[in-house]
Parts: sequence; C-alpha cells; structure tokens
Amino acid sequence: MFDLPPLVDHHCHGVLREDPGAEGFASYLTESHAPAAPGTSFFDSQVGFAVRRWCPPLLGLDPHTSPSRYLNRRRELGPEEVARRLLGATGIGTFLVDTGLPGALTTPGELSRAAGSRALEVVRLEALAERVADTAADAVSFLDALDAAVRGAAPHAVAFKSVAAYRHGLALAPEPPAPDEVRAAAAAWLAGRSPGERLTHPVLLRHLLWSAVGTELPLQLHTGFGDPDLRLDRADPLLLTDFVRATAGRGCDLVLLHGYPFHRGAGYLAAVYPHVYADMGLTLGHTGARARAVLAEMLELTPFGKLLFSTDGYGLPELYVVGARLFRTAVEHVLGEWVRDGSWAYPDARRVALMLASGNARRVYGL
Repeated sequence: MFDLPPLVDHHCHGVLREDPGAEGFASYLTESHAPAAPGTSFFDSQVGFAVRRWCPPLLGLDPHTSPSRYLNRRRELGPEEVARRLLGATGIGTFLVDTGLPGALTTPGELSRAAGSRALEVVRLEALAERVADTAADAVSFLDALDAAVRGAAPHAVAFKSVAAYRHGLALAPEPPAPDEVRAAAAAWLAGRSPGERLTHPVLLRHLLWSAVGTELPLQLHTGFGDPDLRLDRADPLLLTDFVRATAGRGCDLVLLHGYPFHRGAGYLAAVYPHVYADMGLTLGHTGARARAVLAEMLELTPFGKLLFSTDGYGLPELYVVGARLFRTAVEHVLGEWVRDGSWAYPDARRVALMLASGNARRVYGL
C-alpha cells in the first residue's frame, strides 16, 4: 500500500557464524537465561511463532512448518547460505551495528556482505571503557586513554550506545561528574578489577555518557526490557528526564531504544524534548502478532518524525526478518486502517510510513 523504500535498521548486532544447534537456536528467541517451561520450547512464544510464519518460505518450506523441520533445513543449507537468504530478504538497505556484544558474531563488514547492504558501526561505550581498562596502569592513564578512545572512535562511528540501564539503572545523577570525582571512581574501580570485568560504577557511567554527548554524535540508550542482567524497574526511560533536560542544547540527539513496556513514556519524552527520539526495535519482534497494537500505541504520542525502525537483530538472521516483516505489516495495517476510516489522508499516511521506515534515521544519523 505504501511502497516502502529499503529500510534503515538503526540498531542491530551481528549474526552467528556457526550453526547454534537446536537448543542454542531456541535460546535466541527469549531474553531469559533459564530453560523453557517443562514440555515446551521458546518457539512457544510470539517471536517463535513469528519466525515460523515468516522465515520458512525463504528457505523453501511452508509457513508455520514445525521447529524440527525448520532447523533441519537450516542445517542442510549451512549458516552462510541461511544468512544470505534471510538477510537478503529483509528489505533492509542500511544496518547500524552495535559492535559491543561478545561472542562469535559477524562484523559490520561481514553483515554487509551477507545482506548485500550497507553496514555502519555504533560504538558501545561500556565495552570501549572495559577494553581500555584491561591495559591501563592506573586511574590517570585509564582516563587519558579513555578520552582518546572516545575521541578516536567518533570520526568512524555513526553513533555511540550505552547500556547503563543494565550496569546500574537509569536513575543516574544527571550532571557531568567533577574531574576529581571521576579520578576517585576510576581508582576505586581499577583497584579491585579483574581483566574483562564489567563497568558498573555510576560515576564512570555518567562520565561515559557525557563524553559521548561532547562528540555531538547521536547517543543510543537502552531502555525497557532485556535479559535478566537488568532490573526492569530501573530501565524506565522516564528515569532519564533530568539527564534529558541537562543535555538539551548540547548538539547530541538521544535515541531511547526499545522502551517496552514503557514505550508510551519514551513517546512522551520524544514529544516534549526536541533532541529525544524513540525506537521500536526488539519490541515489535517480541510482541509478534500483537505488533500492530503496540505500534499503534507508540504512534499515540510520539511525533511521527521522532520514531525510528530497528530490529535489534542479534545472533539469528531470523530476527532481522521477523523485525522487518512485522514492521511492514504493522505499518500497512495501522496506517492503512486510519486511511480507510477517514482519520488520515493517504498522502499523509504514506509520508509517515516513509519517515518511520528510513527517513527519520537518515536525518538523525546523517546518512
């Protein structure tokens, strides 16, 4: 109905280079670290059903084929061919790839070649700081090297990202920490740190956020649900309100990722603060057949020029397919219904669909 252009997936990750096996595959269909309920699998979920709806035809099978038949077909084709077929069918023209996750995931270049599309890097702040800390001699050298690393990453990155929601929660003091406060925090963290240990110190997390703000690149912030490493009550985007106010006029756009089940709060922040944007990634894939209702809720208050498409695809190329297909069907259904009942004119609906699909991301990230 709206003839959408190639999508801009403004937040995603790499895919696995190897076949994960049946249990490994199912583990990517959930945010839980625990096994599925006895007698079930994680295919018994909205995202699991969405995978079985949209992905089998791309591998030569009927929609809704059984998990075992689908996984057998995956093994027959091999991970490279599966990735090529699935990623190439997403209709995504540009991937903005968060490279901060561990594991044997494809690089942006590898993802680009598999999909036949462009891929650009989003630098994860906490991972950057942890790499610097692994070789730092003391607090002063760590902070000097960290500052150089942030400034050095900015010219080739399309954005920075923070997972402070996981590491401490979003109820951080909003102002930049004082230099002596940062030095003391760095010394305390480094003193008891083992190589590879995660950064959780709230002062250093604030320092990272403000270092990124100073580059004037967009800053992506995880909000809302995720795996059990976070406390959901500490990931409500409304907890960022004072930080949002403090960063106004600094030249840095804030992109609130995911949001669910606080997506209406994220929409409110995007509505009242010019430099705040909201995202639908992860949410649409995990709500599956309910994605249309959730997209409609996002469009209640979020300005139409402030909501961005993403998949948050990670590990499985299927998650990119599901995110893209559910987005397209949700847009067609929600905006199309508003046209059919006379609430919207078709030209306006098409213009909004183009903004959601790619226009907003192109503007925010300067693509």
